Amino acid sequence: MKLAVIGLGLIGGSIAKECRQLGYTVIGVDDNVQHQEKAIDFGLVDTVMALDEAVGEADVFAVCIPVDAIEAVSLYLLNTIKWNQTVFDVGSTKAEICKALGDHEKRERYVAAHPLAGTEFSGPGAAIINLFRDKKNIICEEHKVAEDALESVLKIFNDLGMQSLFMDADSHDKHMAYVSHLSHVSAFTLALTVLDIEQDQKQIFNLASTGFESTVRLAKSNPETWSSIFNKNSIHLSDALSKYITHLTHFKEVIDKGDTVSSKELMQKANEIKRVLNGLKLNVVKLS
Repeated sequence: MKLAVIGLGLIGGSIAKECRQLGYTVIGVDDNVQHQEKAIDFGLVDTVMALDEAVGEADVFAVCIPVDAIEAVSLYLLNTIKWNQTVFDVGSTKAEICKALGDHEKRERYVAAHPLAGTEFSGPGAAIINLFRDKKNIICEEHKVAEDALESVLKIFNDLGMQSLFMDADSHDKHMAYVSHLSHVSAFTLALTVLDIEQDQKQIFNLASTGFESTVRLAKSNPETWSSIFNKNSIHLSDALSKYITHLTHFKEVIDKGDTVSSKELMQKANEIKRVLNGLKLNVVKLS
């Protein structure tokens, strides 16, 4: 299979790197010349081409660019590809993209996917093997996809070691607002708060523990990527933030009153997340 990976950052680069090791012929497409050069130097791709050149070469196209650009590139591909070629994207939001492509005559050649994997790093240098191993992949509106197109994309994610699940696009975006996008807003906000209060950044470095580091880790994520995600999923994310702010306000009130009984109760209730997370891990093992 010839796979064209459009966007050679963390996700696209990791897909390219592992698929190439698995025997795929991988074509890299990226407007950033430095990304092109690094993708060759790091062995992520077999060759680099312009998008219009890649259209004549690849069997499958993986669109791995910021969500605010996915729609335009995917539309270009659907307008250009033949009926035996397939396009999929890996964006963190799905509803608007699926709606924009919904009436296209080649809609059945497009797969709306979202591999739930990543790190706080970006660029071709962040690409790693096994990023996707034992992780989940969401596919939306699979009923609109031709059988052979869906099978070819599922094969790629299966080869990457992922378990694919199916979901409607709006439910996907709502769930991502709570389990992913809200986490990033929280990390960015925590970083801003600490930087605001603690002007001596050297002192932050000296005092920061592993707890702080793990909590604020996501604040190192690429602003270009996440600003477009927040914008595309603004309605669901705003609802999630409203609920989050309600809990923060309640916690502040309890602390202001010195009510240790209520603070313990809140934390004990929050500890229930361990049961949820353990259940998710067991579910992945059973599905694998």
